[in-house]
Order: sequence, then C-alpha cells, then structure tokens
Amino acid sequence: MTVVHQHERSSDIAAVLAGDRLLPVVILPDAAAAEPLAAALTAGGLRSIEVTLRTPAALDAIKRLAASSGLLVGAGTVVTPDQAERAVEAGARYVVCPGFSAAVVRRCQELDVPVFPGVATPTEIQMALEAGLTAVKFFPAEQLGGAPMVKALSAPFPGMRFVPTGGVTTANLGAYLSVPAVLAVGGTWMVAADLLKAGDYAEITRRTAAAVAAARELTAEASDAR
Repeated sequence: MTVVHQHERSSDIAAVLAGDRLLPVVILPDAAAAEPLAAALTAGGLRSIEVTLRTPAALDAIKRLAASSGLLVGAGTVVTPDQAERAVEAGARYVVCPGFSAAVVRRCQELDVPVFPGVATPTEIQMALEAGLTAVKFFPAEQLGGAPMVKALSAPFPGMRFVPTGGVTTANLGAYLSVPAVLAVGGTWMVAADLLKAGDYAEITRRTAAAVAAARELTAEASDAR
C-alpha cells in the first residue's frame, strides 16, 4: 500500500475548502471526462473536487485527476476501509463519507489522510469529536433541516466545522454560507449529470464561475454583518 501526501494535515485540506467555500461533488461514469472536467472547474475558479465512488470509473478518474490536474482531489461515498485504501492509492488526498464509520475514520487516520465523515445527529458529532476530528459532512443537508439545523447543531459543538451536502443550490447557498460553522458547501449543481453526459464543459465553467462569485459575495456580506 502506497500512501501519498502524508505530510498534509486536515487543517491544510480544510484551508483550501474554506478558501473556496464550495466543493463540487461529481459522479463520473466515464474516466475520460476527468481531464476536461478539471479544466472546466479550474477555469471557473475552483481548486478542489470530490469524486464519488458510485461508478466503476471513479478510481480511474481519481488517478487521472491526481496525475494531471492542479485540483485538490478527494474521494466521496467511501463506506469501507478497503475503499479508503484504494482511493488513497489512486491519489485521493482526502476522504468523504456519507455516514460515520469508526473503521473508515481509523483507517484514514492510519493512512494520514484527512477524513470528513457524514453526520446527521449530535451523537454522531460527538463520535467525530472523540475520534479527534474537527470537520464533518452534514448529509443530506436539506432533508435534515437545512441551514437552521446546521446552526442549531453547531451551538453545542463550537469547535466543529460542517460541510453541508445534499439539496444545496444557488437558491439556498447564502443560507448555509451565513452560518459561521460552515466550512464549505458541497453540491452537484455545478457538475450536473446531464452536463457531464452532454460534455457541456462550457456550462460547467459558467455555473462554477457564478457559484464562486456568489460564494465570495455572500461570505463578504456575512463577515461584514458580524
């Protein structure tokens, strides 16, 4: 097993996500789309990508992105320690899970790879804290109560940062980014499946650039308000 980027810490990865405030979550059925997609996201102003392990092409796509793009590449929908190992072997520099698995978190820590497990309850947040984590994915965000729920959960856990994902769009982006505990917001609207299927990378760049501009404006407004 070859471990990459062992020198990186969770704080290093978190700093990139906090700078962009946006994390595109991608389902890639064809690894050949990896390079043009990376170019489209970079042109739109983003520095990171989460490739979900929902297709047979995902690991190959991660490998291509890690080798040829300047993006910070992570693996999403990781549910077993073996998947975490294979994702890191392919070049993933961080791991994102839909739920909390102590085994997956432990394996990622053994590999010195930042991990963002999914949480939906205070109990899971406490489990993440006990595992030494300071940032988690909140999923599925909209179905669990959206930004008000993130704000409510953050109150008793002031040291925890959240990456809400699931049902996020430009329409509710501001509500999430106005919550101080939100590190970044994950979403698929910039990299929608229909755009990838059509190879419409120009539209992906347009949506990404619009989202980046909105995130910067909303972040500035939130800072001024505080």
